[in-house]
Amino acid sequence: MKIVKNRVAAIDCGTNSIRLLVADVPDPSAGPGAELGEVVRRMEIVRLGQDLDRTGRLAPEALERTRQALVGYADAIESLGVSRVRMCATSASRDASNAGEFRSMVVDTLGVEPEVVTGDEEARLSFTGAVRGLGDDVRAPYLVVDIGGGSTEFVVGGRPPGGGAAAVDAAVSVDIGCVRMTERHLHGDPPTPEQLAAAEADITAVVDRALSAVPGREAATLIGLAGSVTTVAGIALGLPEYRPDRIHHARIPYADVVTVTGDLLARSSAERLTIAVMHPGRADVIGAGALVLRIVMERAGMTSVIASERDILDGIAYSLVEVLG
Repeated sequence: MKIVKNRVAAIDCGTNSIRLLVADVPDPSAGPGAELGEVVRRMEIVRLGQDLDRTGRLAPEALERTRQALVGYADAIESLGVSRVRMCATSASRDASNAGEFRSMVVDTLGVEPEVVTGDEEARLSFTGAVRGLGDDVRAPYLVVDIGGGSTEFVVGGRPPGGGAAAVDAAVSVDIGCVRMTERHLHGDPPTPEQLAAAEADITAVVDRALSAVPGREAATLIGLAGSVTTVAGIALGLPEYRPDRIHHARIPYADVVTVTGDLLARSSAERLTIAVMHPGRADVIGAGALVLRIVMERAGMTSVIASERDILDGIAYSLVEVLG
């Protein structure tokens, strides 16, 4: 396959999922508003962070699921003529005592080093991906919240006077995520009132610290990223199937988030699987992810959230524009 000069592959390996974006990046001369030309976008639920909060290690079966997904991604990258690959690994591989096993597996399978990015870099990449394409009617400063499996990133920033690329003012990454909170607190199926109370107390304390650090309560608009947010949005919109085009930039009122969260936490995992927009790999952890979103909105005083299908994956791809320029 002929190599396409401006075609890049971005891989985001998180605690719950691993995702691939192959895209044609704009020339640097096109300016900060130029958007990616998407070629392929894929996602696999591999649960790399399985039991990590309890054991401190990546489980062998989790590493194998991740390796199998990467084999498929490597085939796609080769067949599409990608000229440069960047893979970023986030919360799970930062925290694991056997992260070296993960790194060796990635190099052997994909042929590139995984970058185990800091929480701060993860937050900034998420912000870059999220704010591209926002309309001028969306008020800044923005609070971008990326709810992952093991961690959640809080980023505040906006657009400079006169336009141009959005800029980050402050960022923080904290250890609350849908997988981590489920494994730590929500052991029942559905969880008990006592388990929910413990999760709420844990999440609230961490969210309050994060909002003070960025500072998130001063933001005008909340933008929510990743599968927990987009799934809640799809449910709130009453979609008959998962529709990224309908979910992207949909504004979901706080009252709807409260209703959806309560319904999800009252259901068993099997009952959640009957929801039209639910990915099977999210059914057991979506309650915790929705709870994080609800508490963020409460503590930040936000009356709505804009759901975004663009996130750290797009930020990784945009980071390669200057490299190829």
